[in-house]
Amino acid sequence: MASAEPSVRYRIGVDENGLGPRLGPMVVTAVLSRVTDAGWPVAGRAPRGALARRLGDSKQLVSYGDASLGEAWARALVARGCGRARAAASTVDELLHAVALDERAALRALCPGHVEEQCWSAEGEAFTAPDDLLCAIDRDLDKLAAKGVEIVAVRSVLLCAKQMNDGVRAGKNRFVLDLHAMERLILELGGLAGAEVFAVCGKVGGFGKYGSAFGPLAGRLHLVLEESRARSAYHFPGLGEIAFVRDSDASDLCVAMASMVGKYVREAMMERVARHYQRAIPDLRGASGYHDPVTSAFIAATRLVRRERAIPDDCFERRSAAGDAPAERVGP
Repeated sequence: MASAEPSVRYRIGVDENGLGPRLGPMVVTAVLSRVTDAGWPVAGRAPRGALARRLGDSKQLVSYGDASLGEAWARALVARGCGRARAAASTVDELLHAVALDERAALRALCPGHVEEQCWSAEGEAFTAPDDLLCAIDRDLDKLAAKGVEIVAVRSVLLCAKQMNDGVRAGKNRFVLDLHAMERLILELGGLAGAEVFAVCGKVGGFGKYGSAFGPLAGRLHLVLEESRARSAYHFPGLGEIAFVRDSDASDLCVAMASMVGKYVREAMMERVARHYQRAIPDLRGASGYHDPVTSAFIAATRLVRRERAIPDDCFERRSAAGDAPAERVGP
């Protein structure tokens, strides 16, 4: 008598990268996995052993100027058919569009024609991850699949400076935009799964209660399972359970993987901005886009070129919002 097929569930890990910088996009990424009962504990904990050297807190493992590890995860996943295209990406541009949730036209919809090159020129970019690293990650994915954790899809939402600034004017701070991007991704990957999912997201700012802040999920029937500083969880009939968990990138394998891919996408996009202005300004030092002296110097050094080229400030630097904090918290 043939043995029964192991039961499977679908698990999603979601995290953001670039929530607070001055320059470059905020990137929110989700990874969908198909998990057996045996693999469920593996998917729900931090990576262990040798895997932990390649998969973990992206802020520690990937940085501006050294994003090869994040690149390798993105390339390995896309090569396995987890991206929007069912083929390996041969260029950085193909890779970015393979993981992006939105189509090319939608990604450029807010770009004035003379500004598009700032973020979308592929000139001068190339892959940096060595072959041995790609092979190691491919083996990692094989081992995870053997343990019952098969990665099915990866998608990223890219929110450019213009979108972030438009959000501020519409009364939506960065935390709300982050949350709404997470919701979009869960709905998209839930549709791909064709079954209820269990989604774990990084905590959005200091939110404890999410119900009044939902966007794409607003108005959908849901049950509050838990609401606290460390974890807030909800069940949506027909969609599944969504949990927002503090430090989940350090405690959940799929969230960590999403964070690694998202960190690479953000760094690749920020490098495009840097190269765009380096072509016009000799010896201009690149910048991470975060709140640091190098980024401040980059902003100052590019001011004249941006003025001459009529680059709108909204397409370059994010505005700060007076209400840039979650309105609803739990606890004192």
